[in-house]
Amino acid sequence: MRTYWNTNRGLRTLEKWEPNCWVQVTCPNEQDIEFLEKTLCIPDYFLMDIADTDERARYEFDDGWILIILRIPYVKEVRSRTPYTTIPLGIILNKEVCITVCYFETNMMIDFVSYQQKRGLGFTDSVDMVFRLFLSSAVWYLKRLKQINALIEKAKQHLDRNVNNTDLISLSRLQDSLTYFITSIRGNETLLSKLKFKLPVDELDADLIEDVNIEMSQARETTSIYTNILESTMDTYANIINNNVSSVMKMLTSISIILMFPTLVASLFGMNLINGMEESTWGFPLALAITIGITALFVWYFKRKTWI
Repeated sequence: MRTYWNTNRGLRTLEKWEPNCWVQVTCPNEQDIEFLEKTLCIPDYFLMDIADTDERARYEFDDGWILIILRIPYVKEVRSRTPYTTIPLGIILNKEVCITVCYFETNMMIDFVSYQQKRGLGFTDSVDMVFRLFLSSAVWYLKRLKQINALIEKAKQHLDRNVNNTDLISLSRLQDSLTYFITSIRGNETLLSKLKFKLPVDELDADLIEDVNIEMSQARETTSIYTNILESTMDTYANIINNNVSSVMKMLTSISIILMFPTLVASLFGMNLINGMEESTWGFPLALAITIGITALFVWYFKRKTWI
């Protein structure tokens, strides 16, 4: 899907492509790819790099074209191992061309367009738009991190109940998501530090870059904090599981020891030897009473020691 935007003094849609407009391409189909390659003459390998979900944050120059790949947060709608992950957003620049290409529909880009329309100022140039996309990505990392933190806090509230595999799997998935986040944020920070010297930056852009640096740094530090909290929570879960296993084993061992004494008494009186009780009518009741007495004594002792 292609959308053409006039970025002068606001953000307004256009019916067709015009020089110096912003072309937003989302989930490109064959017609979109053909338009980009044949009409705008974009190098085909640019689009192939953007389509690679594992492509790192970087920039590239080729015969007047500039390709910038920014990693942005993305939430998968379907159930998956990593519900929160990152995807590449491609920014392609030339003298009269400014294009963003993303193979996924994201809330970040929808919010970015909505915010710029409310802002009503548009972009001073394509460089200003690039750094505003960096700022928007940092803000959305922080939003997604708040959602992840809410899930971690919810998991911590359930520590007092029985822990099951579902809880551990959910925490493991969040840990994977945080790993993707911290890697992508660091890549974006490195990319930003390089673009400051590669793009024509004016005074307004310098102020915007400072804001982006602050937001990126906050997102990176927040991710590190939540990673530490999540690791601590998973360690607590592991300790609880080990403690529960120890309690069960202690109880089973105590029961085994208690059951050993009735077996011992029965074995002694059941031996084929003369013990003076063979002809007695009280022989069996006496052996039974001794068994119950010894068992009750050790049950009382084990409870006193909190072994059962």
